[in-house]
This record gives sequence, C-alpha cells and structure tokens, in this order.
Amino acid sequence: MVSRDMDAENDTERNVDAENNVKRRSRKKSTMTRSEVKQHKEELEKLQHKDQDFYEFLKENDPELLKFSDDDDDDDDEDVDAGMEDEDLQVDKEAIEHEVQEKDKKSSKKVITTSMVDLWCKSIKENGSLNAVRSLMRAFRTACHYGDDEENESMAKLSVMSSVVFNKIMLTVLNEMDGILRNLLKLPASGGRKEDITVLMTTKQWRSYGHIVKSYLGNALHILNQMTDSQMISFTLHRLKYSSLLLTAFPSLLRKYIKVALHFWGTGGGALPVVSCLFLRELCICIGHGSGRIDDCFKGIYKAYVLNCHFVNAVKLKHIRFLSNCVIELLGVDLPTAYQHAFIFIRQLAMILRDALDTKTKEAFRKVYEWKFINSLELWTDAIRAYSSQSDFKQLSYPLTQIISGVARLVPTARYIPLRLRCIRMLNKLSASTQSFVPVSMLLLDMLEMKELNRPPTGGVGKAVDLHCILKVSKPTLKTRAFQEACVFSVVEELAEHLALWSYSVAFMELSFIPIVRLRSFCKLTKVERFRREMRQLIREIEANVQFVNEKRTSVSFLPNDPAASSFLEDEKKSASSALSKYVITLRQRAQQKNNSLMESSVLVGEESSVFGDEASESDEEDAKMNEDGTAAFSSSWLPGNDKIKQQPTETKGKRKKHRKEREAIDEDIVEDLVLSSDEDLPSSDSPSAGKTADVDQHLSPKQNRKPKHKTKRLKRNNKSH
Repeated sequence: MVSRDMDAENDTERNVDAENNVKRRSRKKSTMTRSEVKQHKEELEKLQHKDQDFYEFLKENDPELLKFSDDDDDDDDEDVDAGMEDEDLQVDKEAIEHEVQEKDKKSSKKVITTSMVDLWCKSIKENGSLNAVRSLMRAFRTACHYGDDEENESMAKLSVMSSVVFNKIMLTVLNEMDGILRNLLKLPASGGRKEDITVLMTTKQWRSYGHIVKSYLGNALHILNQMTDSQMISFTLHRLKYSSLLLTAFPSLLRKYIKVALHFWGTGGGALPVVSCLFLRELCICIGHGSGRIDDCFKGIYKAYVLNCHFVNAVKLKHIRFLSNCVIELLGVDLPTAYQHAFIFIRQLAMILRDALDTKTKEAFRKVYEWKFINSLELWTDAIRAYSSQSDFKQLSYPLTQIISGVARLVPTARYIPLRLRCIRMLNKLSASTQSFVPVSMLLLDMLEMKELNRPPTGGVGKAVDLHCILKVSKPTLKTRAFQEACVFSVVEELAEHLALWSYSVAFMELSFIPIVRLRSFCKLTKVERFRREMRQLIREIEANVQFVNEKRTSVSFLPNDPAASSFLEDEKKSASSALSKYVITLRQRAQQKNNSLMESSVLVGEESSVFGDEASESDEEDAKMNEDGTAAFSSSWLPGNDKIKQQPTETKGKRKKHRKEREAIDEDIVEDLVLSSDEDLPSSDSPSAGKTADVDQHLSPKQNRKPKHKTKRLKRNNKSH
C-alpha cells in the first residue's frame, strides 16, 4: 500500500511539472522561433502517448494549451513582419529628424563678411574691445581650419564662405595681431627676451589672455602646413617673426615651428629661404644662450645644408654659398654653443678621413671625395674666417687645416686636380684669416710635376673646364689643351695668393727660395711657350718682392724671434704696395672674367640675398616690400582644404630648354665611383664624349635592330605569295 501511494504521488508531481512546462511555453509562444514551435508540438505528441489520462485531463480542463497549429505559426510570422515594418518606419523618422537638425545647424551658422572683420578691427583700435578680439580669433581659427574633415564646437557658430573673406581675415590677423597681443600683455612694441615671458607667465594678464596667444600661434602653424604658394608662406613667416618672443612660452609649438622653418629653408624657392633663415635667427635671439632649442636649430640647419650639397654645378654654386652664409649667420647668435657643435661636426669629418686612410677601400675614398664632404669643409672654413677674432673658433683652425691637407694628399692623381685646388683655396683662406702659416706651396708645385701637365695634349683643344664646379675630370679631358691651361693658370693664381699673404714678412726671402727654384725647373722642362711666359712673369714678381723686402730688412735692428718682427712693413701692408699684392689683383680680375664667361645661367638665390643688414632703413624697406607681397599673395582664390590648387603658368620654350640644360648639368656632375689608377682604366662615364656616345648608342640600336625584322617579314610574305 505504501509503495502504491508513493507511485501515485510521483505521478502527480510529474504531471504538475509537465503542465507547468506547457504553460510556460504557451506564454512564450509569441516570441518563439520556428524551431521552438516544432519542438513544443513534438513534446505534446509524446505526452499524449506517454500519459493519456493526463492528456485527457488537460483537454477537458484547459483545451487552449493544446491548440498549437500551423495557423499560429502564420500569425507569428505576420506579427514579426509587422514589427520589422514598425522598426523601418522608426529608422526613417530618425534619419529625417537628423537631416532637419543638420539643416538647422547650417542655417544657424553665422556667415563671416568683410564688413564684420572691419567692424571688429575698428572696435579693437578705438575701444580695445576684448570681445572683438575673441571674435576675430574665432574667425581666424575658422579660416585656418576651413575644409578640415572634423569641425570643433568653437567653429560651429562661424563659417567662411568665400576666398575674399579668407584673404581679408588672414591679412588682418597677420598684420595686426602681434601688436594687439603685445598691448594686452603690456609688452614692448618689438623685441624682448625669454626672461620677460618667464616673468609674464606668472601675472594675471597671462592667465587672462594666454589662451588667445596660443590660439593665434597654433592656428597660424596649422595654416602654414596647408599653404602651397611660396609667396604666401614667405609673408606668413615674415609676420610671425615679430611674434617669436611669444613662442618661447610654448615649447611644443616652438619645436614645431623650428621644424617647419628648417623645411622651408632647405626646400623653398625665391625669397622663402631668406625669410626662413631670418625667422630662425630671430627665434634663436629670443630663446637666449644655452637653450636646448638652439641646439635643435644648429643641428637641423647643418643637416639641411648637407642635404642640399650633394652636388655642385654652375647653376647651384651661388645658392650653396647663400646657404652657407645663412648657417654662419645663425651660428653667430650663440658662439659658445656653436663652438661645441662645430667641434663635433669637424671631428666627424676627421673620423671619415681617418677611416679612408686606414682601410684604403673604394667605398671609404668615395665618402671623402664627394660633394657633401667637401662642402662641409668649406662651410667650417668660412665659419672660422667669419669668427676668427673669437678665441674658441680660432682654435678650430688647426684640426680643420690638418683635415683639408689630408684630403688634398689622399689620392695624388691628375684626375683629382680640381679637388686639390679646392682644398688649397680653403687653406689660403684659413691662413689669411688666422694669420698662421700653412705650407701650401708644396701642394701646388707637386702638381706641376705631374706628367699629364708636361706632355703635349693629344686630345685636341677641348671644351673650357670650370675647375670650381667639379671634383674629378675624365680621362679624355686630361689630354686636352683646355684642361692643361686651366690647371697651370690655377696653380699660378693660388701660389701667388699664398706668397702675397707673406710678402710683407721679414722672412720672405727664405720662404720664396724653394718655390723659385722649382718654378725655374718647370720652365726648363715644359715645351709649352705660354706656360713658360706665365711662370717667368710669376718668378719676376717674386724676385721683385724679395728685393723690396731685403731693402727694408737691412735697416732693422731686431732679431727674427723678436715680437717686433710682427710689425715689420705694417704700413706697406695696409696700403698693399708690394709687387706680389699688385700682381695678385690683376690675377683676380682675370679669373673673374673667366668665371663670368663660363657662367651660362642665372642663380636661384643671388649674392645680395646672403647679406644680412642691421640698419633700420633696410628693415623698413623690407617690411614695406613684404607687405606688398603679402597683399599680392592673399589676393588669389586659394582656400585651405581645396583639392584643386592654382596651376603654375606654363613655361616658354626658352625656359624649358634652360631647365633641361640645368638638369643635364646636374646629372653629369654627380660624383662617380672613385678609381685610383688614372692610366689603366677605360674612359669613365663622367666624360662628355663618353656620355654622348652612350646616348647615341641607346638611340640608334633600337632602329638598327628593327630594320632587319621588317625585311625578314617582307621576305616571309613574299615566300607565302609565291
């Protein structure tokens, strides 16, 4: 009996659980998927076979639980479709509302006009209105970020609609904002030091107006990165130069401005390199001595100079000199810091030369005999000349002299006579600026004993050779008469320059003895009459100078090691009355005429742009000129963010030919692999004749190969026809 009762209780519990499951599933029927509905129907069928009594009980008491047919499935599908339609309608409503909101935002934007800008400027000048300043800065920010993909909330209320308004805003802010900010911050109208800004940053004025300064400088930097016209960039940098003092308060912006200015200095054209250099110089002056940002300027400008000096030709020679003058001018702002950088860079050059002397490989020699190495030597030579009165820079002349002498003797062949002459010119400059004796005569006299200059020319007259623009000559050029004349005349000029430096020395007779002996030996050996004439003229001038010095030397009473010997012939030296000094003047005039005849094209940046004047009249004229250029630059239809940039005017045929000649000269002047043997190699590719024959072969060989092909095709056709 007990077991039967327990079985009955278990059956009732199972029935109750099944009923609850059925009810639970029936409640979720509206949210069931097709697979769940099918599973529920299968469970009801199993319940009918498993417990028929309970199924009958449900059928009598709750028949709705068992009504689960395909009609219900269709109803569910209809409900789902209706829900999806409601969702689609809701999404469409949201999209329409979003479009309406965007239109409302656009319509709520306030369009900037030129009259608004004039009104702001008038209220600033007359009343000093701070609200007008803020409105003008918001308009400037909108103009600088015009066309950007992302818009900030501060730009949502204003919009620039035309290029006329953009130009008006840019000219107004760039011309007036520096004075406005200095007036608000109670700074002097121009100039200032970093210490002034350090004190100012602790005051109430800076807390009130510092964000306006940062907004002006940050937005100007943004538009500088967007500009493409060099005239527009030049005017913007020129106006920002007067706000260099304010940049010292923001180190991150200062670092970015230095980077941008260095980029424009190294790659810009026209007046942009000059303006960029002046901007960097003003920044360094405002930063002060010993700052890390000055180190960034010195390192960056030297790197940019080296990148621009990979080659030299007649077109780019003066431009590289201009870049060198810019670097030297910038170094003069902080000479103690410049000395440290100069020492490091000269040491790097010495390490490259030492590696070449130790390894004696072609790659090591190539690193020395390339344009960027030679131009770096010339840069530091000119820097020591410019600041030779400073004790620090004068000490660098000795290691630099040793490096230049080592480079001149590295490969003593006739093909590298242009490079040796270049090194000798640098040594003469160092000797003249530091008043130190450098043994240059032996380097020059050894060149006269090279067999290429003593045998008759077998390559004809040849083209005129400009030894100032090349480091190495080709083998066919070595055998020409023009090359021999250029080398001999250059030796005479540089030897006369060297001896003229010491033509007022009490020891000139002893100094000139060996050069006179070797020059007479060359006159006996050479078979070229014009070379004999040139050497005899030089010998006569040296002997006349020896006689001039000996006449004065007989009347002195001091010993050679007496300090009074330094003042010997001091008055005659100031008036340049010695025979060699007068002879050198005539040689310089002849060399200048020759260089002018070899110069075929104009220079990108002339010599006048490399002169930095300090007079107020010059600065006023420069400001007036830059203001005119700025008005002309901001009169175009350019807007930031536009894909279509104003195209440059088409070049005429003459200019195209000129640029083609410049590119050809640049391509021909690249330094090729260094070859030590100058007698056994084949003609190199840097010779003009070799280049022409190679070009002729390249143009003729395809045509010669095509003609036989056409003939064979015709023969095949004829055979087929037969």
